[in-house]
Amino acid sequence: MKIQRLIVAGLVVLALTFTGSWAAAAEKTGFVNVQQVMLSSAAGKKGADEMKKTYDKTKTVLQEKENELKKLKDELEKQRPLLKEEAFKEKELAAQKKFRDYQLLVKDSNEELQAKEQELTKQMVPEILKLVQAIGEKEKYSLIIDVGAIPVAYYAKENDLTKRVTDEFNKTYKPKK
Repeated sequence: MKIQRLIVAGLVVLALTFTGSWAAAAEKTGFVNVQQVMLSSAAGKKGADEMKKTYDKTKTVLQEKENELKKLKDELEKQRPLLKEEAFKEKELAAQKKFRDYQLLVKDSNEELQAKEQELTKQMVPEILKLVQAIGEKEKYSLIIDVGAIPVAYYAKENDLTKRVTDEFNKTYKPKK
């Protein structure tokens, strides 16, 4: 998605350059960092706190499972000389099954966190973009670039709308339940 934005931005710049209207279009260019708006907004911070709580809870469970697996491995190694080959293989298979279960738990936990992050992004980004568009239309910006999505080597900080968009987003955004 970032590559598509970069390509689109490049094509826009080329089109404006070749039509000779670059000077007119560059009269008022704004910049915003949508990712920063998400992270620094009240809704974004609340979402991040919820994700951190989920992560911490999951981390505790995973740590307990890890300790359990280490203990099981140590016991198995201690019992190895005392057990018959068949009994050892049986216990080793049980330990491997527990390890696979642990791996699945880690995978599921990561997927859950990613799903929460995607849901939060899916809710917030369209609202942020509406605010950016409204500012652009109201104040007659020719172009507003998301510097978080498209690398920009330099831009005048007085044209950075990030704080303003964040403030407006904090006033207007109502999360969907």
